[in-house]
Amino acid sequence: MAAPLSVIVPTWQSADRLGPCLGALAEALFDGLILEVILADGGSDDAIAEVADATGARLITAPKGRGQQLSAGAAAARGAWLLFLHADSVLSANWHQPVRRHMAEAPGKAGHFRLAFDTDHRLAGPFAGWANFRARWLGLPFGDQGLLISRKLYDEAGGYPEIELMEDVALARRLRGRLRPVAATITTSAERYEQEGWLQRGRRNLGLQARYFLGADPAKLALRYR
Repeated sequence: MAAPLSVIVPTWQSADRLGPCLGALAEALFDGLILEVILADGGSDDAIAEVADATGARLITAPKGRGQQLSAGAAAARGAWLLFLHADSVLSANWHQPVRRHMAEAPGKAGHFRLAFDTDHRLAGPFAGWANFRARWLGLPFGDQGLLISRKLYDEAGGYPEIELMEDVALARRLRGRLRPVAATITTSAERYEQEGWLQRGRRNLGLQARYFLGADPAKLALRYR
């Protein structure tokens, strides 16, 4: 039977930090779970083509913007299941085992991972704890928590909207009641929090989310985010 899983990673000037993300996929490739890894690039001028060639990933190009890139990656994917990851996120060892269980036990639900940050900062734990609470009990996992979803459910939910920001929130809202945690951890970069300050970054993220829920234009929010 063909491997069922297409892994999709949106990239933008990401060649020098993709190694850990792609390296964590190796065991599942050898285990026969992963059919393909797709790098959906937004027009980088770095060495992303060389990275794709060296790792055996498929490289596609799309208009820059995470929603557009994720949508293009999904359209190109051939797997019956899709796994969306950020380029600066790394799955924990043996993640493929709980993923297989999810696929067997809950094909009608999308899965997300338990979030952690790659730092020992005193606020990393509380921030990750809030993200995990929000995902599990409020039904709002964000993109840095990954998304495991069958092609069937992805299409039923309308897929990722081609917007520049909040594409993960938009899809999660469509999947309300059809989400559940996967028993594995995904560790993501804390670089932006540490550059801007944890409280400042957290406050800004909450403000952007509130504006989105109130109907703000995602393109304008993306400018503020950047």
